[in-house]
Amino acid sequence: MDLATVWFCLIAALWLGYLFLEGFDFGVGMLLPVLGRDDTERRVMVNTIGPVWDGNEVWLIVAVGATFAAFPDWYAALFSAAYLPVLLVLLALIGRGVAFEYRGKVDSARWRRAWDRVIVLGSVLPPLGVGILLATTVTGLPLDAAGNRVGSAFASLRWDTLLGGLAVAGFSLVHGAAFLALKTTGPIRDRARDLAVRLLPVALLPLAALLLVVQARHGALWTFGSMAVAFGAAAVAWRRLRADRDGQAFAALGVVIAAAAATLFGALYPNVLPSTTDATSLTVAEAAASPYTLQVITWVAAFGAPAVLVYQSWTYWVFRRRIGTRHIPKAHAPR
Repeated sequence: MDLATVWFCLIAALWLGYLFLEGFDFGVGMLLPVLGRDDTERRVMVNTIGPVWDGNEVWLIVAVGATFAAFPDWYAALFSAAYLPVLLVLLALIGRGVAFEYRGKVDSARWRRAWDRVIVLGSVLPPLGVGILLATTVTGLPLDAAGNRVGSAFASLRWDTLLGGLAVAGFSLVHGAAFLALKTTGPIRDRARDLAVRLLPVALLPLAALLLVVQARHGALWTFGSMAVAFGAAAVAWRRLRADRDGQAFAALGVVIAAAAATLFGALYPNVLPSTTDATSLTVAEAAASPYTLQVITWVAAFGAPAVLVYQSWTYWVFRRRIGTRHIPKAHAPR
């Protein structure tokens, strides 16, 4: 396997890591006003992701950075057509990070409610934008013979790319509810599990529809198999939630997004950006950086990636226990 193909697979794995880790992260933020009946319960919810949310966002930075380094033509064509979704994602992520830090700085219910709204908005927009971006790279853009994007600034906004936004947002919602059922105790856990059971069959419909569309357009026999695995894992997750097996349900949802990513990127290969015009699609070989560049970043990744994985795994291990309202001290922020 040549290095260009290796990096295509690595970028797919980076996006998978981001969708899995930041997926439940976003889901918790979306459910803040739904499952948190008072400020103490909302603090419990925020604390479930407090130690890990910023580390989860590193996966997005690395995925985009790896695309820029390994496939500069892919990066240029894709992001030139997605300025607006990417801008909204960045602004939402900035506001969300500020809200996590600021919501407890003033002992005022009005202050906290305002920042909670920022958290909710900052948890809804990014999965929508990321879903549109990923659906765009799989379903294609209007390209000319040189591989450059043509058309308006809204070329990435179509019904199939909007379906991708709903797919990622819906998965994040269910994944967040399952994560809260796994990480909390008491009434929050019960409400989160019940909500996940009710949401899963509906919230995962856009993801199922996106997989069917991509499979019908570009799929192969083996991607049909990975799509079937995604559907089967979703059914397992729903049954495990109903059986009060939070850990198994959360793991099954991980299989769902892994099989979905394999289907999408598997159907995309050997292209990195299909053309919706008569021009030739942008392929892995055409979009790749020089062999020397690929060699250099491969050595960097070989040393850097294990360190990041070990550190992040250690963080999740340290903060692995469930929490509830009894673990939350009284607010002590100055007025």
